Amino acid sequence: MKLLIDFLPIVIFFLVYKFAPETVELVTPFIGSENADILGSLDPIILATAVLIPATIMQIAYTVYKTGHVEKMQLVTLALVIVLGGLTVAFKNKEFIQWKPTIVNWLFAAAFLFSQLFTEKSILERMMGGNMSLPPELWVRLNYAWVLFFFFSGAANLYVAAHFSEDTWVNFKLFGLLGLTILFIVGQSLFLYRYMNHEDE
Repeated sequence: MKLLIDFLPIVIFFLVYKFAPETVELVTPFIGSENADILGSLDPIILATAVLIPATIMQIAYTVYKTGHVEKMQLVTLALVIVLGGLTVAFKNKEFIQWKPTIVNWLFAAAFLFSQLFTEKSILERMMGGNMSLPPELWVRLNYAWVLFFFFSGAANLYVAAHFSEDTWVNFKLFGLLGLTILFIVGQSLFLYRYMNHEDE
């Protein structure tokens, strides 16, 4: 469920990009025809980015409302959306928002790596240690696997953005990165199932 909520702003970004004229038509009664004409003159990716910013803010607000707290990396992601998204809209340059997934993933990779090298427990062990008991060396291997996954995801985003069309990149931003994340989590879950605590079953 958390994964779906985290990806919800990206889904909204995707839908606005794919249905930009319909989006403008939908909001016209609320913003007036003059403002609608301004929105209609924007490239779909600029319009989608403009919508992504408030969508991400609302996602964080919902998370705080439901859980009472927000993770640091969620705040970092929000800051990057506001800064890079704002630059994208201000300069009408899609390259700023195209860099966002890479920066986010590489920051995650750095955080996981830093926690492994310089703290008593890695981020992964702190998050999952209560549900399973693993040998220390296995925690290390799993944490490094996440580091590599985040680095690969960031690099893949840059490659697609640089070598394929804008439309292909938008599709990859939703389906590609989400698909890679789900596959990685499923693979890890199958590997770790035997280590999980099953007392409640």
